[in-house]
Amino acid sequence: MEYNLPLNSPIDLDALDDYLMSDHAPDDSMGLSDLDGFLTGVVVGPELIPPSEWLPVVWGGAEPEFETQEEMRTVFGTIMGRYNEIVACFNSDPDEFDPIFWEGPEGEVIASDWAGGFLDAVALRSQAWRPLIGDDRAGILLAPLFLLNGDLEFEDGAADEDELLAEASDMIPTCIVGIHEFWQSYRKPSSRRRSKSRGRRR
Repeated sequence: MEYNLPLNSPIDLDALDDYLMSDHAPDDSMGLSDLDGFLTGVVVGPELIPPSEWLPVVWGGAEPEFETQEEMRTVFGTIMGRYNEIVACFNSDPDEFDPIFWEGPEGEVIASDWAGGFLDAVALRSQAWRPLIGDDRAGILLAPLFLLNGDLEFEDGAADEDELLAEASDMIPTCIVGIHEFWQSYRKPSSRRRSKSRGRRR
C-alpha cells in the first residue's frame, strides 16, 4: 500500500490512540506507547530508516482500514507529526525529550510497552546497532529497556521487582539521550578518518 504521508499535520495523540485501540486498526498493530518508543528508536538509531520500511511494522504487517479520508489523514499525520517532533527534539535539545508512557490505575508509570517498541526499532537494524551493544560503557544504556521488556532476569535476592522496574522507567529519558550521543560521536571520528586519508593521498 502506498501512502501519501502528510508532513505538517496537527498532532492529535488522543485521536491516534482511539484509532489504534479501535477495530479498524490491525489486531497486531502497536499501541500509542509502543509506537512512541518505536519512533524514538528509529530516530536515534545508527541509520536512517525510511517510513516505507518502518510503517508496516507499526501495523504488524497488516493493512489498516479507515472509515474516512479524514481519519486516515489524522492517523498518518499524527504518526509523522510525532516522528518529526522527536527528530526536532534531538536536533535541538535532547534533554527535553519526553516519552509517552502509559499510566496505571494508581498513577504508576508503565514503560514496558514503550521499551518493547524501541527494541522493535533496534531489530530493524540489528547489525548496525552492534557497535553500541558491544561497547562496555554504551551497551549498559539498553539495560533498562531489556529489563522492562522482560529480556533480562532479576537476580536472586534482588530488591522489589516493581521498584526496580520503576527505576528503569525513570532512567529511560537519560539512557535515550546517551544512545543518541553515542551515535553522534560514533559517526564523527569516522568522518575525520576519511578526511585525513584523503589528505594523505594528495
